[in-house]
Amino acid sequence: MAKRNPYTQQRKNKNRSGGGGRTTVERETPVYELKPVVTYGKPFIVMEDTDKNTFAYNGSAWVPYSLSMDQCRSECQVKVLPQKVNGKTRYEVRAPVPT
Repeated sequence: MAKRNPYTQQRKNKNRSGGGGRTTVERETPVYELKPVVTYGKPFIVMEDTDKNTFAYNGSAWVPYSLSMDQCRSECQVKVLPQKVNGKTRYEVRAPVPT
């Protein structure tokens, strides 16, 4: 025969006690808003120097980029690349495609 669990009886008695006068609080169900789906274009490389100037690669040369990295982070997808070039930090930026 199997041994009887001595703790089983105690658990059953706790469940039968009735909860000790607790009241239930009705909560409103939260309303979730879906964010609009944003599609992003092809990634391009942007570099930022120590003076917070940004440069984008234009096929043959690095040209000044119009947005700062703070603006890029708020509007685009930005990923920091691990390699630094001449003390400049490289980023992979994907700008949203207008629909």
